[in-house]
Amino acid sequence: MFVKFRNWWREFRLSVRMKMTLSLSAIIIVLLMSSIISYLEYRHMSNYVSGLIAGNIRNIHQTQDLVDAVDNYNLQILAVIGDESLSTLPDFDRNAFLSHTDSLKESLGTGRSLPLADSVVYAYSAYMLASLELEDVIESSFINTRDWYFNRLQPLFGRMRGYLDKLSIAMYRELEDNSRDFDSGFFRSIIPSAVAISVGILLVLLLLFYLLAYYVKPLYGMLAALRDYLGYRRRYTYTFDGNDQLSDLNGAITDLTEENRTLRRRISDLKEKQ
Repeated sequence: MFVKFRNWWREFRLSVRMKMTLSLSAIIIVLLMSSIISYLEYRHMSNYVSGLIAGNIRNIHQTQDLVDAVDNYNLQILAVIGDESLSTLPDFDRNAFLSHTDSLKESLGTGRSLPLADSVVYAYSAYMLASLELEDVIESSFINTRDWYFNRLQPLFGRMRGYLDKLSIAMYRELEDNSRDFDSGFFRSIIPSAVAISVGILLVLLLLFYLLAYYVKPLYGMLAALRDYLGYRRRYTYTFDGNDQLSDLNGAITDLTEENRTLRRRISDLKEKQ
């Protein structure tokens, strides 16, 4: 079986055009595949990181909304305490606040900011429970409203506000981390292109070496042998390894020169006989 394959391989031949086509096609395929891989990698990384960044920005806005809501409510309570003529108690949309916190916790998943979000909810519960005492404190003649506000309510508000600030800082840090991931992902996505370009350059160098060794060098050798034949009447004896049209051309030149030598010898013999 091996002998048959070896004999078949010896008889098998590729044309010069086919060899050039296969060589250039290999380079084109490598560059094309690398471009497709780079595009898909960059698109995947871009979509993934862009989604993370968009989620971070949305979380930052939700955190800021929570901060604005509690700040506004706390200022309203302070206004009621500072102005005894105000009879309308401040109102706080608890459902909206809890909806924002639940949405924020869902978007955080199991990230490092999730414990801070839980702390905000716990601090909010304690603060709101204390703020519900406002009506009784205002109506009571035994409780100093300012002492209640600064000694009872304000520490709870400060703790909740501190957790909200820490949560905001954590959100910004996650945004920075994801932005850095986007930059590093961009460089990772161009690695296939860099590898493909390197492989393409290597293939071009190999193709150049192949052309110089198997086509340019034989052509120069054939030309030098023809010059010796025409200028110095030497026999055309140039040979090289090959199994394509260039080898056929060299064989045809050898046959023509031998026929020409034979014809010249016969003409010379006829002239001598005359």
